[in-house]
Amino acid sequence: MVKEAMSEGQRLTATIPREMAGMRLDQVLASIFPQYSRARLQHWIRLGRVVVNDRQLRPRDKIQGGEAVEIVATVDEQTTWSGESIPLDIIYEDEAIFVINKPAGLVAHPGAGNHAGTLLNAMLGHAPELTAVPRAGIVHRLDKDTSGLIVVARTLTAHKSLVEQLQKRTLKREYEAFVCGVMTAGGDINAPIGRHPLHRTRMAVVERGKSAVTHYRVIERFRAHSHIRVRLETGRTHQIRVHMAHIHHPIIGDPLYGGRLRFPKGAAAALLDMLRGFKRQALHAVQLGLQHPLTGEWRQWEIPLPSDMADLSTVLRNDSHETHQSG
Repeated sequence: MVKEAMSEGQRLTATIPREMAGMRLDQVLASIFPQYSRARLQHWIRLGRVVVNDRQLRPRDKIQGGEAVEIVATVDEQTTWSGESIPLDIIYEDEAIFVINKPAGLVAHPGAGNHAGTLLNAMLGHAPELTAVPRAGIVHRLDKDTSGLIVVARTLTAHKSLVEQLQKRTLKREYEAFVCGVMTAGGDINAPIGRHPLHRTRMAVVERGKSAVTHYRVIERFRAHSHIRVRLETGRTHQIRVHMAHIHHPIIGDPLYGGRLRFPKGAAAALLDMLRGFKRQALHAVQLGLQHPLTGEWRQWEIPLPSDMADLSTVLRNDSHETHQSG
């Protein structure tokens, strides 16, 4: 577990959990310090800024568990990030955190092809002091076209607290989604996720992937689709999208994992148009719960579905009712 957050001297220390024995150093660090990308951690290892039991190792070296690790972190890349005047739907803010309702289409963090116009740029524009916090306080992400709640740390103390809550899996994240197929009941998906062996821009359930656990329950069933509530236990890239596709209930509109469009027999024009025109995954982070970094009090926020998903729900429900009545 992390013993201290990044201080003014940009120094991170942790004790590597013994259950991580046998894993690569870069994998371990990515798990312990999820606020940093694996590529950045590998870069620091190669620069000699990572010391494990007073030794410098390579990214691929295996660890035994129980070692003391120290990182001399640098955030020089952040100097290229600039604040931008981008509208934000701020659900809550205080001296420690922001809770943001991220719209679909907004990238969380600058990366390849998205150097500006991101949530990070918007946060820096709203609160310039976030330059002092790793990744401008963004400790977890939502995919570009997933909407909903995301928490942003305003201080290093809050950042440390939120990262630890993520590691302990106590930060509560629940989603609603519309999926293909009629689900008979809720359930749990425990299937490891890693990079797709052939398509490197995609994730997949793979034998040697990272542990990933998803819980879901059915809210409403339609003729050929289901409205579900999903709770994340882990937070792997594309986790809900990959897991739902894995059990043959891909999310409506998912461009990567949705497969070909499927229409219920005799679907009305309104439903056909809705399904053809829904160009993003029908996935919304509806609820967020956490222990407040300053007070220790449990805080929870919930927001309704965005208009496009609410409209999708209405059209699916109308199709079911109309078909039932005509039958």
